[in-house]
Amino acid sequence: MSKINVEGTEINIQIIDKKEYISLTDIAKHKDKKRTDYIISNWLRNRNTIEFLGFWEMINNHDFNPIEFDGFRKKAGLNSFILTSKQWIGKTNAMGLVSKSGRYGGTFAHKDIAFEFASWISVEFKLYLIKEFQRLKDQEQKQLGWDIKRNLAKINYRIHTDAIKENLIPKELNKNEINNIYANEAEVLNMALFGKTSKEWREQNNSKRGNIRDYANISQLVCLSNLENLNAHFITEGLEQPKRLEKLNKIAISQMKLLSEKHTSKLLGDKKKV
Repeated sequence: MSKINVEGTEINIQIIDKKEYISLTDIAKHKDKKRTDYIISNWLRNRNTIEFLGFWEMINNHDFNPIEFDGFRKKAGLNSFILTSKQWIGKTNAMGLVSKSGRYGGTFAHKDIAFEFASWISVEFKLYLIKEFQRLKDQEQKQLGWDIKRNLAKINYRIHTDAIKENLIPKELNKNEINNIYANEAEVLNMALFGKTSKEWREQNNSKRGNIRDYANISQLVCLSNLENLNAHFITEGLEQPKRLEKLNKIAISQMKLLSEKHTSKLLGDKKKV
């Protein structure tokens, strides 16, 4: 579950069937914090609302019941007509609205419908809702990009450690000695790319949590990913560690220069466009 704050109102967002559903109950709190069910029901009994919901379901839901939809549409506007989200879902087999019970319950709606409800509450509130929702999506995309790079480094590190196991670790070594060799090889990469061991970094950054690689930028992670593959290849070829470190350091310098130049060129290009 994700949350966004719109004009002081906290709004929950849930993923249901791989789609974002926004809490109508939370949106209704912007108008009245205590009578959210009444506000949603009042919106649902509106003829324009029913038509919007019905046509949305026809486009997106093959199991929608159009006969029940027509029945609701005919009754809409009458003073005696009352409609709740549970009634709408139960009668029409709708999927655009979801009614949940429990601590994180309430009425949730597909973002298309949620934005329509927000517009009924307040046009201004709807615009702020869309803005905050988009900000959340942009943030998720940035995090996804970082996770991909981070996972790529982890996958290549597994290749790297497998090569060490197969080519550097004698069978006579005990567990502690094996771990020491893994640590030693990890430091080869740290020295080649960062110019320091993880221990040296911790001593210089004792107020920070994590390790040296947790603070690497995207360019460094890409370079690290390449170095891990290359070191695994060098190990398989039987290249001695000092020679490998020398070669990896030269490659790291070359690749980081190239990545830095591309990054700088992109920034300069963006400024020129402005």
